[in-house]
Amino acid sequence: MENENKNGIGFVGLTALIVSSSIGTGIFGITSSVSQSAAPGPAILSWLFVGFGFLMLVLSLNNLTAKRPELSSGIFAYAGAGFGPLGEFISGWAYWLSAWLGNLAFATMLMSAIGTFIPLFKGGQNLPSIIFAIIICWLLTFLVEQGVESASFINTIGTFCKVVPLIMFVIICVVFFKGHMFTTDFWGNVANNWSKGTTTGSLWEQMKGTLMTLIWVFIGVEGASVMGSRAKSLKEAQKATITGFLLLLVFYMMISILPYGTLSRAQLASASQPALGSDLKLVVGAWGANVINIGLIISTLVSWLSWTMLPAETMLLIAKDDAAPKFWGKLNKNNAPVNALNTTAVLQTIFLFSLLFTDQAYEFCYTLASSAILFSYMFVGLYQMKYSREHGEWLQWFYGLLAAIFQLICMILAGWSSVLVVSLSYIPGMIIYYQCVHEKGQKLNKNEKITFAVITALCILSIVLIANGTISVL
Repeated sequence: MENENKNGIGFVGLTALIVSSSIGTGIFGITSSVSQSAAPGPAILSWLFVGFGFLMLVLSLNNLTAKRPELSSGIFAYAGAGFGPLGEFISGWAYWLSAWLGNLAFATMLMSAIGTFIPLFKGGQNLPSIIFAIIICWLLTFLVEQGVESASFINTIGTFCKVVPLIMFVIICVVFFKGHMFTTDFWGNVANNWSKGTTTGSLWEQMKGTLMTLIWVFIGVEGASVMGSRAKSLKEAQKATITGFLLLLVFYMMISILPYGTLSRAQLASASQPALGSDLKLVVGAWGANVINIGLIISTLVSWLSWTMLPAETMLLIAKDDAAPKFWGKLNKNNAPVNALNTTAVLQTIFLFSLLFTDQAYEFCYTLASSAILFSYMFVGLYQMKYSREHGEWLQWFYGLLAAIFQLICMILAGWSSVLVVSLSYIPGMIIYYQCVHEKGQKLNKNEKITFAVITALCILSIVLIANGTISVL
């Protein structure tokens, strides 16, 4: 008989909670990134493709959350259950990497928004912007080390400042929508002034160019399955998760597709970040941009506070499962993972300075974050297949297969160079995992040695391709 939680959240409330918590700051920059790569037609097809892939992931997570509720350490726990400690470490390391690289994207977007009000930080990528972002990074790290996490009322403020400007953006785009502008070069196969600075021609090339951007805005949707524990019943939780995901997909599509009918593709593609603010400035004037940017600044600070804890907690949970050295699991008097927090903050500081040397800092950060998390998502699909095969649940096995194939396609077609760059992070990762094995008085087994050899080969390939200029990191 299904367990009931009388004090749990109902279907409507849980659906709203899933939608609001999954929307990140990445959506504020999406119109520029998508329009550079694709015309309206290919962009819509890209959304349907990515939406289907993530639906398979959500269905897999729904199933595993219901069948294996004891695996509560995060989605990387599924990799541990299916493929042992090294599987959990590889998945968790990728999740940790994606989380703090996502924070760098937060930083560049935040400073760009502040730069619209304070000229010193204009563009968000100069030295004053980087220094100020580093100060914020360490301030948030200090707050989390003191046991300060985002309280519910702070999250409520952040959600309000994030969702209301986005709804306003959609309404304005609907009001100013022009059908003839939307259908002009719908498939992006004509080079003209309306498409200046954008990709034209092949439908597939346009779709491929959008994949990392679309994956970026969906990062965090895995948290929807975790919220199912707050529902009145498992049935309502699963229904709310799917409904919330579909609402997110429609909302994301509206925000990224409707602007094609209000501004030319060239205008959308050349918009500075935050793109939504730049778009509204052209449509309704400075006040529209100000509303977007103020909402973005507040919501980003709130999100950044929560996401300061996320990468550190990831390594803490992996250490608790004996898949990482005890160093990462050390807690201070406030029960905060102090070593994980400080190590992550140091790495973020180094990488923030490196953003002075790349022209597209925000795109660079979110592309790497999206590429890294593909590893974690793939392990979910693979474990869904393994668990479902063992229990004869072939429909669920099929969901897992499609989820894993989708992640693999994205790795190969959209982000193969970024995936190779991410593989370089596993050089220190392998050292850390070996330390963990040594702490337990064990040695690497045969499968672990083979995995280490494959990762080493990918790292060498990455270094060679970077050295000969095939892969650019600037």
